[in-house]
Amino acid sequence: FESVTFRRTKEAAAQHGEMEQNNGLIEAIIVEIRDRERIGGNYLNSDAICCTSELAKDSSCKKGEVIIHRNSDNPDWPMRIRTSFSGSDDEAKMETTTVYINHTGMYYLYFMFCDPKLKGTVISGKTIWRNPTGYLPGKMAPLMTFYGSMSLAYLVLGLIWFLQFVRFWKDILPLQYYITMVIALGMCEMALWYFEYVNFNSTGTRPMGITVWAVTFSAVRKTVSRLLLLVVSMGFGVVRPTLGGITSKVALLGFIYFIASEALELFENLGNINDFSRKVRLFFVLPVAVLDACFILWIFSSLSKTLEKLQ
Repeated sequence: FESVTFRRTKEAAAQHGEMEQNNGLIEAIIVEIRDRERIGGNYLNSDAICCTSELAKDSSCKKGEVIIHRNSDNPDWPMRIRTSFSGSDDEAKMETTTVYINHTGMYYLYFMFCDPKLKGTVISGKTIWRNPTGYLPGKMAPLMTFYGSMSLAYLVLGLIWFLQFVRFWKDILPLQYYITMVIALGMCEMALWYFEYVNFNSTGTRPMGITVWAVTFSAVRKTVSRLLLLVVSMGFGVVRPTLGGITSKVALLGFIYFIASEALELFENLGNINDFSRKVRLFFVLPVAVLDACFILWIFSSLSKTLEKLQ
């Protein structure tokens, strides 16, 4: 916890005297997902989150605090860190605290208060989370290894393709230049994603420049790959030297797909979790899904016509 500050309303602060040292308790509670039922009065047969006078009678909880049922296997968890306001101050600063977690799992952080006077309290500051191997979240950590492996795989593929390209350079078709471009784009994309994740893992923040470039290369590769598959299905380079009048339609579909794919990738990689609602996410996902369906339908219909022509 770093520079975490709580600011309550002026009205709430005015209800306490200067000599009233500890008031307006706010609790930072860290809990593993499987222990979330330990927050609240379930084990006391109560729906209450906060300890009341009646519940406090048997000393099972302390009045005015969030009810926590301690884990017998790990008595310190769920963990509670208390911060109180002093006197009539309207601001309270949480001590800079480091919490060590020794068990692998999905953890949640809640800031909670039981005093109704604290309604309208504003929190600012930041919390820093770090795994043993770096700052990458647990769900993203395996992707760093994946992109590193894919970078090497693309490098090997590119080397093999280049050797064959040089070997048969006299017989190269225009189509094979586009395939070379797709391999090069894939190689750059994987390398950029790998370095982006390495940087994220070591610093704890996403390098915007590398991320934008990686997203752009990804969108370009996807677009060129789909266009390549489409024009081959139409017989380009096999039974027809040009696409004729449909060139503009193919180019338009590719351009629209690039814009939609770029927007979706930027949304997924530069937006924070829960920054956007599901409806907004659907706004980005739906166009890409529809355009993919258009590509699939056009590819198969074109392939069918090309096969008929070849027969």
